[in-house]
Amino acid sequence: MDEQTAGGTTARTASLSARIRTIRHEAERVLSIELVPVNGDVLPPFAPGAHIDLHLSNGITRSYSLVNSPDDTGRYVIGVLNDEKSRGGSRYVHEQLRCGSIVAIGQPRNNFALDENAASTVLIAGGIGITPMLCMYRRLREAGRDVRLVYCSRSRKQAAFLDELSALGGDIQLHFDDEHDGRPFDLTAFLAQQNENVHAYCCGPNAMLNGFETACAAAGIGNVHIERFAASVPVADVPQTGFTVELARSGRTLDVPAGKPLLDALLEANVDVDYSCREGLCGACETRVLGGCPEHRDSVLTQSERNAGNVMMICVSGAKSGTLVLDLA
Repeated sequence: MDEQTAGGTTARTASLSARIRTIRHEAERVLSIELVPVNGDVLPPFAPGAHIDLHLSNGITRSYSLVNSPDDTGRYVIGVLNDEKSRGGSRYVHEQLRCGSIVAIGQPRNNFALDENAASTVLIAGGIGITPMLCMYRRLREAGRDVRLVYCSRSRKQAAFLDELSALGGDIQLHFDDEHDGRPFDLTAFLAQQNENVHAYCCGPNAMLNGFETACAAAGIGNVHIERFAASVPVADVPQTGFTVELARSGRTLDVPAGKPLLDALLEANVDVDYSCREGLCGACETRVLGGCPEHRDSVLTQSERNAGNVMMICVSGAKSGTLVLDLA
């Protein structure tokens, strides 16, 4: 995840204090930030694909994938693209953060978990989407698994972590558009060559992810995993009807008027809930559904999870039924 993955402002998720030990230029408009604990010698453990929230002093929270090895118990490393469309997060990181600064960070969360026991894996990264893939690729290489990595970028100078990838070796395919007459990588042809049982992962801009999902479907690949930088459906563009929420633990009932986000209604009623991005991307607000039918608008849950209707992201999702029963007090 990069800045695009978590808009939003002040979050309710618990935070830790970390010190910035190093800031390194990785590529054009890309910095890596190494974070170490202020108190103690270790940080909470994480698995490949995990991300953390960075709570910035300007009141903005952003989520970033962890790049380094989970075996590095004393540090986190994130990669941050200075997004040309930044709403204040990545620009602040690039312009204001300095070595030695103390920042608040969230506990690691993982909506993009790696199946480390898969017989075969392909990892496809677009631009700053290399951040979770580097961690995944390193782990699978160390385990001796069958893994192939495709890394796409507009140009070589915009591609981060190339030296680390080169050191890892293995089956890595680099594609830079400006070295192919501006043509993007042919996902359809590549995925058509893969075994149907392969586990295929993709992280990058929405256009790439949409093409990836289409190509996987055409190739008959069922084990498909994606992580988005931006919401697949603009939240503001989705109409919402009013509904009622029952809080199972307290027995309270709340009315959510048409057009009002469920999260806002809960916060105004002083319901204690975790949240961060407000865009249905980070997974912080995942809540158990005990009754009713959610209207899912997030970019985290798989289709099978949506069909089951057991959980929902309360920051963006609503209700198809007149009443939702949530596991909240």
